[in-house]
Amino acid sequence: MLNLQHIHYAYTQTDSLNDISLTIQVGEAVAFMGPNGSGKSTLFKLINGLIQPSAGQYYFKDQLVDARFLKKPAQATVLHRAIGFVFQNSDVQLFNETVRAELAFGPEQMGLDPDEVQTRVDDCLALLQIEHLADRVPYQLSGGEKKLVALGSVLTMNPEIIVLDEPFNGLSAAYQTLIIHLLQQLNQAGKGLLIASHNLAQVKQVAKRVVVFNEDHQVTHDLPLAKLEQEPELQRTLALL
Repeated sequence: MLNLQHIHYAYTQTDSLNDISLTIQVGEAVAFMGPNGSGKSTLFKLINGLIQPSAGQYYFKDQLVDARFLKKPAQATVLHRAIGFVFQNSDVQLFNETVRAELAFGPEQMGLDPDEVQTRVDDCLALLQIEHLADRVPYQLSGGEKKLVALGSVLTMNPEIIVLDEPFNGLSAAYQTLIIHLLQQLNQAGKGLLIASHNLAQVKQVAKRVVVFNEDHQVTHDLPLAKLEQEPELQRTLALL
C-alpha cells in the first residue's frame, strides 16, 4: 500500500531521513523505534503528505506522491482520508468547541450526510468509551482524554492506516493500557498501524514488525516481531531508548 524508495529529507544541509526504503502492506502493524531525532516523526509527516522528500520516491497505492499529486485536491483528499495522523501533542490536533464537534469535523469536511456523520460520531464515542465527554471542551480534558479524542477525530474518517507518533507519552498507566487495547482491536479489524514509540514492552503488545532508526537517520533493522524476540542484544538496546 505504501512504498518508499531511497527517501531523503533535509531540514537544513543535514539529512533528517537518509536513504529510507520501506514497503508497508495493507493491515500491517509496524513500530518505528530509535533515538530522539532519528527521523521517525519526519517519516510520518512525509507519509501523510505534510512534507515532500528532497530525493527519492513515495508511492501510495502505486501513485507517486509528489508536488503534482498533492496539488490536485481530489488526489490529496484520497491520501488524507486513507491515512489518519494522531500527533504526539494532542493540543496541536484539537481545536473545536466540544468533543462531539471534534469527532464530527472530519466527516463533515468529507461532505457526508448528517445522519452518517452522527452515526460515525456515536459509534466512535462508544468505541472509545468517552460518551460522557461528548459535550466537554477538548482543551479542558486530561492528557489521556485528549489522546482518546484525537484518536477519535481520526477514526471517524475511517482511515485504512492510522499513524501514531509516540501515542503513550505522558499518559497514566491506565490510559496507556487502554490505548494498547484499542490499537489491538483496530488492527484485528483490519486497520494498519504505524507507531513511533520508545517503549519496547508496549510495542510488543501491538506491532508485528519493528523498524529501527539510528542517529544517522537510517534504518538499521527491519524485522518481524518474532525475529526480534530472537535478538536479545537488539532488544536490550531498544529497551534503553
